[in-house]
Amino acid sequence: MTDQNRLLARVLGRVVGRAREIELTVAALAADRHVLLEGPPGTGKSTLLRAVADELGLGFEFVEGNAELTPARLVGHFDPARVLVDGYDPAVFVDGPLVTAMRDGSLLYVEEINRIPEETLNVLITVMSERELHVPRLGRVAAAAGFRLVAAMNPFDAIGTARISSAVYDRVCRLSVGYQEAGDEVAIVQRALPHLNTKSAAIDAAWLAGVVEVVRRTRNHPDVRIGSSVRGAIDCAAVAASLASLRGAPAEDAAVGLDAALVALSGRLRLREGCTRSAEEIVTELWHEVFAAPAAAGEGEGGAGKASAPTGANRG
Repeated sequence: MTDQNRLLARVLGRVVGRAREIELTVAALAADRHVLLEGPPGTGKSTLLRAVADELGLGFEFVEGNAELTPARLVGHFDPARVLVDGYDPAVFVDGPLVTAMRDGSLLYVEEINRIPEETLNVLITVMSERELHVPRLGRVAAAAGFRLVAAMNPFDAIGTARISSAVYDRVCRLSVGYQEAGDEVAIVQRALPHLNTKSAAIDAAWLAGVVEVVRRTRNHPDVRIGSSVRGAIDCAAVAASLASLRGAPAEDAAVGLDAALVALSGRLRLREGCTRSAEEIVTELWHEVFAAPAAAGEGEGGAGKASAPTGANRG
């Protein structure tokens, strides 16, 4: 078995499924390429990249992409107080995550890269092309061997995102990441909530698979623009286990499960423009479809034990 095969085996032990994506990511990084993972929220992009970086023994500088990420926050700055004493000496420069990654030969991970301002993105484009950066009053910063940009982004039509320019795509290896298979998503929930497998809080495997199916159906519902990721299933199972303990009923009880789903999923759904239904109504509909349970009087809209959100509160 080669070193890369052993690496793949170790990463697969930390990430559920994703064998192809892991293999391609490792291959691109081993070829000294920059990598962009593109896919919906909650598809494990960050988990995959962190696991690969850890197993490769690489440093990992994390940057959260948002509108407030200015070039100065990315690159670094001179400490104003020390500048007054020592002037613009390189010793008083406070490295930002980009300069730190370049000096150390680490991975610079930019999450949601398509949310950052264009002027900040231009800094990254220059570094990807030239492997060096010129900082006023500091001078030239060269990237050490091993420095690479790894980035993740949600689809460009998600709220707050913008199209990435061709200049970025021309400098990265892009990997599309979709939602995983149902069995993998069940395994993710089980791994995220190991306490649910104990005798004191055992949850039926078939019921858990049903919860995952409800979540998966939110992604294809005609009234839903953006459905829930597997995080919704994780929260639903966790809340159901806790609520079952409070009510003295099993998590698989119809009322317990539906209430947990309403709490865990209603805020995650983004409804299509013009939809006259509430997120709670859609979650209730999907729950009954999957679990084939007749709706009790008042369920789904302000029944006992639930408080419905105002109509339209979850439309984004």
